[in-house]
Amino acid sequence: MHIILVPGLWLDASSWDEVTPALEQAGHRVHPLTMPGVGEPAEQSSEIGIADWISAVVDEIDRAPGKVMLVGHSGGGNVVYGAADARPEKVARIVYVDTFPPGEGSSIWDFPVVAGVVPFPGWDTFEQAEVADLDARVRASLAERMLSVPARVPSDPLSLRDERRRRVPTTMLTGAMTEEEIRGYMAAGPAWAAELTALDELEIMELGSGHWPQFSMPDRLAAAILTAVPDAGA
Repeated sequence: MHIILVPGLWLDASSWDEVTPALEQAGHRVHPLTMPGVGEPAEQSSEIGIADWISAVVDEIDRAPGKVMLVGHSGGGNVVYGAADARPEKVARIVYVDTFPPGEGSSIWDFPVVAGVVPFPGWDTFEQAEVADLDARVRASLAERMLSVPARVPSDPLSLRDERRRRVPTTMLTGAMTEEEIRGYMAAGPAWAAELTALDELEIMELGSGHWPQFSMPDRLAAAILTAVPDAGA
């Protein structure tokens, strides 16, 4: 299986470095991506939006023979869902790493723009449950690796057109939230969960991590991704 790994905001392809070996050892072709404009100044990235990130993933899908599995972390969930909307017939499964499928017109989040780009806003921006499994040393090391993202990407609205995206089998790998909590939200029917409730096939797996399991527990994350891989020919 070709597995396309899409990082969240401020991360590049190297964020998957501790996850990819296990996937490759299991016989899969792994494609960790760095999204357009990441780490580039405003002069080079100001015109890049969420549609460009989705197009980059669609291009990767089109280069792969047969079907692919998409894995999106955090804001990368918006990207992989947009790509599945563009190529539903080519996606065998979507895996969301501590995120969920967004709805039409939704955006990742509004973060402060500095010098025409969105820099990493610091660990204080995130809830304690999201960062509890990252000690001070790891946080400091990761903060040095975080890269700016194009100003438009976090706030651009997502455009969805093909309802066949909802028939793509889906796995959510949750961090601090439990499956019971997520199912409860779905039953309550908030707007943010509309796409979740509309999916034909949804599996929820609890990682027991924070928001960045690729750094805090990469082996467990890799094992969960492997569990989600469809049978050959699916």
